[in-house]
Amino acid sequence: MKKAKIYIPSKTAMQSGRGKLKKWVLEFETKDPSINPLMGWETSTDTLEEVILKFSTKEQAIEYAKKNNISYKVIEPKKKEFVIKSYADNFIKN
Repeated sequence: MKKAKIYIPSKTAMQSGRGKLKKWVLEFETKDPSINPLMGWETSTDTLEEVILKFSTKEQAIEYAKKNNISYKVIEPKKKEFVIKSYADNFIKN
């Protein structure tokens, strides 16, 4: 049975906004990772690891996984806590 994980990707260091982080991703897990003897990189004969499917909702991704007999685990996004403070708070000692 194929295994996959469903999650919302986190933003990279090169992104300032959160515009592209609204899609849920279904990404297959590698079956047989091994080390390439020539370069020392991780390699696999499983081509499903290169497939990344994007969905607008978590429910659509779960439904797709169930229809195609894919074992999945859902990784919920962590909630961000925003602390609102003024610029002057940077200079006030507590």
